[in-house]
Order: sequence, then structure tokens, then C-alpha cells
Amino acid sequence: MRIQGNLFVSRGGGMASLKISLASLLVATAALPAIAQDTETKEVSEQDDAVVEERVILDADNAYVLENENLVVAEGNVRAEYGERVLTADKLTYNRETGRVRAQGDIVITEPDGTERFAEEIETDSRLVDGFATGFSLRTPEGETAAANTAERRNETITELDRAVFTACELCEGQSTPTWSIRARKAVLNEETGMFTYRDAVFEIAGVPVVYFPYFSHPDPQSERRSGFLVPRFGASTKYGAFLQPRYYWAISPYQDLVVAPAFYTKIDPRLEFDYRKRFYSGDVNMNFSFTNEARFDDDGERLNNKAFRGHFFADGRFRISEDWDWGFAVEEASDDLYTDRYDVDGENDRRGIYYSQPKTLLSQLYTQGQAKNWYVDASIQTFDNLQAQGIAEDRIADVLPLINSQYDVDFGKYGYLSLTGSAAFLERVEGVDSRRASAGADWSTQRIIPGGLIVEPFAEARFDYYNINDFPTVDESNTITRGVGSTGVKLSMPFYRPGRNVDLLVEPIVMGAVSTGTPNDEPIPIEDGAFFELDTSSLFDANAQAGYDLYEGDKKLGAGISATARWKNGFEISGLVGRRWRSEADPAFDVPSNLDGTVSDWLVSASVEFNDYFSIDTKLRLDDDSLDINRLDTALNVNIEDIARTKAIYYRIDESITRSGVRQEGLFLLGEVFVRDNILILFELQREFEQNLNIRQGIGIGYEDDCSRFELVYERQGTTNRELGPSESIVFRFGFKTIGELGSRNFD
Repeated sequence: MRIQGNLFVSRGGGMASLKISLASLLVATAALPAIAQDTETKEVSEQDDAVVEERVILDADNAYVLENENLVVAEGNVRAEYGERVLTADKLTYNRETGRVRAQGDIVITEPDGTERFAEEIETDSRLVDGFATGFSLRTPEGETAAANTAERRNETITELDRAVFTACELCEGQSTPTWSIRARKAVLNEETGMFTYRDAVFEIAGVPVVYFPYFSHPDPQSERRSGFLVPRFGASTKYGAFLQPRYYWAISPYQDLVVAPAFYTKIDPRLEFDYRKRFYSGDVNMNFSFTNEARFDDDGERLNNKAFRGHFFADGRFRISEDWDWGFAVEEASDDLYTDRYDVDGENDRRGIYYSQPKTLLSQLYTQGQAKNWYVDASIQTFDNLQAQGIAEDRIADVLPLINSQYDVDFGKYGYLSLTGSAAFLERVEGVDSRRASAGADWSTQRIIPGGLIVEPFAEARFDYYNINDFPTVDESNTITRGVGSTGVKLSMPFYRPGRNVDLLVEPIVMGAVSTGTPNDEPIPIEDGAFFELDTSSLFDANAQAGYDLYEGDKKLGAGISATARWKNGFEISGLVGRRWRSEADPAFDVPSNLDGTVSDWLVSASVEFNDYFSIDTKLRLDDDSLDINRLDTALNVNIEDIARTKAIYYRIDESITRSGVRQEGLFLLGEVFVRDNILILFELQREFEQNLNIRQGIGIGYEDDCSRFELVYERQGTTNRELGPSESIVFRFGFKTIGELGSRNFD
């Protein structure tokens, strides 16, 4: 039997105004009063109270009216459709006298978003203001599930669950216990606030009780963000003892929020931390800052001086000026060199703005950046704070006021490409040399393929540099230096390609020859931007191999090499390049580490092996030009095989003959995780310096990971010493749960 009816609901209340809840999921049953009045579709005119017309369709094997009991009954494969919401049950009953609606037997309610609700029996009034269900459970498309012995709707916004269980883990076939769950005596869903609250809640892992909460709450996973307490951080350390950091999330508006996180320690005074975000129409701002009134302390928590206000401030923002232009800022400040290490403050090495900071160096910058199809400009002001005990004194670190880079490209079609560049750098120091540089240049190149397959790429470049320098002893009284530099030459390559049944081969000899300005580095220009340059395969065929502006590679030079690539049909690929560079004259401005000293460079080799996205190996070698001994070796291995291993390994070795310190360097960085069986993985980390016989950082642990959670138990050891902060050992617990965030500890020493 198929019955259609019209549902009329007042705008002032009723189902049309309800959000998703237990009662609103039963909305199809409210059609029964209309069906009982008339089984045919009726036209209803507007009355004093405005109404909203909704169509309800009811299918059942049998439908009848019990006049003595004043009941309307639908039985057998009952299916009620209300818009995109569907209810199925064995039986539906409507009491015309009391206005109560009851559904019984294998009840399933499917929402438009795919959420499914199940119950053994449901009863509600015709207005759906209150309702009651037994054997209640739900499952969302995202995998969240909840169950309760009974579910009672007390009013239009409150639904109470008795003996409730909540989890975000989907149960696989044959699995009866989720990875994690919250089991509570009472649970309440408040649709107005969008919060789940629990009384006498127990957090369970694999069915084993782990933590008891007299009271616990979290947002409805499908609700909008809102204020409330986040899961606290807690742990222990020899530096500051046991600690607890509760966190309160304040949703100030739809466009801004604030996390307030006081941290309490057993050995030292509390610290207050804030994390603020705000989104504007044209951009956004992020701030993280903290402060405390405490003395400096060592790795054992012993105070070293008197208490004082200490803290840090990290902030960044980026805003759109127009379609092509942005501006932004980044601020990084700390009250003392070791503050971030003493309190384990995160974010010190995060990128903020358009420039990266060096390790243990705080960078503040104000910048603007513009880019279109054929031009680019950026301008920035930068200041630095050195957090290292050794190295350059902070007063000798230059402030950049400002740095400007620009490029404009012109396409001449068959006549090639022209790039016009401009740059300026104004550097000021409290102690040391102040310099101001302005440069303008032009680069032209084109490409032709001549008969026989030879690729010919002629090029030319020219640049003018102006310097104004103070406090540099070899500069004359005018403090100004000007120079013009340039190069012209050609790059030749001849690719040979041989396709095969299983593997394709590509071999390409490459030669670059250029004639440049002679002795361009005779002028007494302080080296600011090229002091740590080293020639490798990426710049082997450049007219001017030296990066930056202060040094320029002049005279005649020749770069030659050969590249080869083999590609298998199954996705396996091997490629490599070997070459070296020759110069007509030695330039004393270039040192041995730069690989531009003398007239012949060391041999340069690069090689890579790749197999789909599963693994890759990249290697770079620098071989001595006379003995072919390995002067430098850099190798990186990446493995990413789903459910087997995720690993990254980097090995480096630098001979003392090419290091600026004259000390041999050799080290290994290893980080990864390997699955030893379903969902169980071994975690490992190692950062070792072989010459110092020092493990800078090491860790080993075990973890569990599935679609809804991740657990880690890791032993870590920090082997370095930074003034009064020395080596430390820790046991680290990390827990992550889908929909409710992280729970657990950070460091347990």
C-alpha cells in the first residue's frame, strides 16, 4: 500500500525549525496525523498562521484504522519518506487521541548526509518536542558511532543518552571492540551549543579502561566550532618537574579564536601561553606568545639567577593588496637565548614570511611581494636575533634595511627571451661594516635545433653594481665602488634517444663555453651573500656559477658533462650526470670550499634512482680533480610503501680539505617507521655526528595506527649540551584521536 499525505507545520515551531537530533530524525512519523485525516493529497489554503507544506510518502504492506482504540496503524516493511530523509520499521502507530507516534522493530532512519540512526522502539509526540527510544545507536558517514540503552529527547534542543558509548572508529567485519571509545553513565547532546557532555565517563583503549573523567565534553563532530576546554597537556621533565597545561579554546567570532593555556610546574613558577588567530577579508594573522616571572634554570631545574619577566612572541600575517600584490610581516622574539629550549616552545624554526631563518636564529621581517605572468618583485626589511652561545656576535649581524629583488621578462618569440633584473641591499650593523648595494642587469637567451639534432643555446648577460660602504678599511674616502660585469657564450647539447621494449634510454652530452669580464673581484667589496657558496651540478652550466652579487665568476670558462636516463616500463628510473668546470685564470677571491678555486673544479656527479612513489635515492658526489678521492658525499633515501614502511635517511661526508673549519664532517640522519604487523609499527630516529662520536638525537619506540587513532610510546635521548642545558633522556607518549584531538603527554624524563 502506498499512501501520500501533506504535512503542515507552523513557522513558529515544530519540525521545520529543528536541527538534526533524535526527534528530528523521526520527522517522517509526524506525517501520520495528516495521513489519518485523509489518504489523498489535499489542497490547503493559507490560514491565519502561516504554514509550510511538506510531502510525506508512506509505503507499507498494510495500513488500517482501529476505531475503538482511535489508532492508525501501518505494518510490514514500513517506509516513510520525508524529503530526502527515510525511515524504515516493522510497524508505525499513531494515537489520534494522545497525538503520540510509535515506531517498532528494526528501525533505521537515514539522513540526507548519509547518517544512519537505529533503534528497537521509538515514541514521540506529534510535534516532536519530546521523544523516547530504546536500543538506540547511530553511524555517520565520517565513521563516528554512538550507542545507548535509551535515548530521551527532553525538549527541542536537549537529547539525553543513558549508558552511552561514543567512538570515531569504524568496526570492521568480525570486530566487536573499537580502538578507542568514551563510555559514560549519561551523555547529553545540546543542539543549541553543539556539544556532547558526559557524566562518569571512562576513556577506553581496545576495551580497556584507561582514564576516568567525572565530567568530559567535546563538540559534536558535525557542529560548528565553539568555545570550550581542549584536552590538557601533561608530563614531567628534569628541567621543570611534573607539569600540567590546561587549554581553553575561545571562539571569539566566526573569524577569530584564542587558545589560553596556563602551564603549571612543580619545580618552577607557572607560565601563561596564548595562541591567537584571526582571518580578515584580505588575509589572516597568527600569534603565539607566552611569558613567566621566573629565573633562568639549568637542566636539573636549579635556578641560576633572580626572577624576571621572560617570554617569547611569534607572529605572522599575510594580506592581499590586489590580484598581483601581497604584503605581510613576521615577528620572532625571545627574552633570552635559551627560553624556547628551557620550556620546549614549539615553532622556533617554522617559516614565517617569504624568507627562512637559520637554526637558532630568530628572523623578523616586513615584506611586500608582487607577481604576474612576466614580472616579479619583492621587498623586505629583516632583523635577526642570534640564540647561539658561539658564532657571530649579535651586534655584528646585519639588519637588512631593505632587500629588494625584481625581474621583468620579455618574450621576443623566435629571437629569444630577455630578463631585466634589479636588486638592492642595504645592510647596517651596530659593530662592523655597513653597506648599500644597487644592481641592474639583463640576461638574454634563445634556443635553436639545427640539422642533426644539435641544440644550440646562445646567451648573453650584463650587470652594473653600485656599492656605498662604511667602516671597511680598503675602501677610499668616497666609500663608493662601481663595476660592470658580463658574459656571453653558448650552450650545446646533443640528446640521443633509444626506445626499447622494456626500457627507454636517453644520453645527452652538454658543453657550455663563456667569455666574461676579466678580474671582476679586484675591487674591495665585502662578501655578504656569497661566502658559503659551493659549485655543484645545479650551476655547472651557468655563465656565472657564483650565486649572489658580491662575487662574480669572470674570465673564460668551460663547463662540460654528460647526462643519462634509463626508464623502465614498470616505473623504475635511473638517471645521472657527471661533469666539471674549467677556467682560464685562477681568482683568489674564490676559496677551496667554493669549488671555483684554481683553474679546474673537482669532478661533480649526481645520480638518482626512483620507483614510482615507493622509494627514491638521490646522491651527489664531489671527486678530487687529481686523485678522484671523494671530497664530498651527500645521499638521501626515501621509502614510502603503504602499510609497510615510511623512512627517510640522509648520509653526508665532507673531507677536511674542503671544509671552512678544516675539520672533517660525517653524519647520519635517520627517521622512519616500519610496520611489523597489522597496525603495529616500530618508530626510530637517529641524528649522529661520527667525527664527534656523538648521537645528537636518538629515539626508538612502538606505535599503533588505524583510521581513527594513533598511539606512540617512544624513548628519546638528546645528546647535545647548550650551556647549562645538558643531555637528557625522555619517555614520550603521544595519542591522537579522530574528532576529539590529542590526549596524553609530551615528555616524561
